[in-house]
Amino acid sequence: MASIASVILLAFFCLFNFITLPLFTNAISSCNGPCQTLNDCKGNLICINGKCNDDPDIGSHICSGGSTPPPNNGGSCQPSGSLKCKGESYPQYTCSPPFVPSGTRATLTLNNFSKGGDGGGPSKCDEKYHPLPEKVVALSTGWFNNSSRCGKKIRITSTKTGRQSVAKVVDECDSVNGCDDEHAGQPPCRNNIVDASQSVWDELGLDSNVGHASVTWSMA
Repeated sequence: MASIASVILLAFFCLFNFITLPLFTNAISSCNGPCQTLNDCKGNLICINGKCNDDPDIGSHICSGGSTPPPNNGGSCQPSGSLKCKGESYPQYTCSPPFVPSGTRATLTLNNFSKGGDGGGPSKCDEKYHPLPEKVVALSTGWFNNSSRCGKKIRITSTKTGRQSVAKVVDECDSVNGCDDEHAGQPPCRNNIVDASQSVWDELGLDSNVGHASVTWSMA
């Protein structure tokens, strides 16, 4: 009887722990809140090891104190303002981190460049849509550089798999404007984004369901 009572007690204990485990919802998390993808975190936070935290690539210091990056230390890209969107404040950038010819660190995100996709209107470079399986990207405003990279190809390397993909620049990932129909309701891009089609993710051997990935890019 004692062993049966122990089994019943253990079962109740396991059930209690399961019920009280934190569950992911569609809620947007603040600093140190739970997350699974980039979109689970507020504003300019990023999902790191299952918790929303500052993005080291853009130097945000929201969780560690202060809502803006530290003072300029010799050429670092600083916000030019902020945009209120859906109750949240997003930094605006007219610049991006310096371009490094041998490989510039960036965050890869997913975009649907086809008509009706989450990219909003047609691509800025050619006023056209780009359905799959085209390998195309949009660059953050600073790297887009007033359309100077339109039509050019870049080489993207995954820091996780080591695989590469060559894609054409067709659009700007607007780091200044957003939250309107033209941008499909999306807030401004961060300043270190390579926004790529599914074909690019596939060639890099990455799971696009994650929402973001660490890459480097250079001119092809």
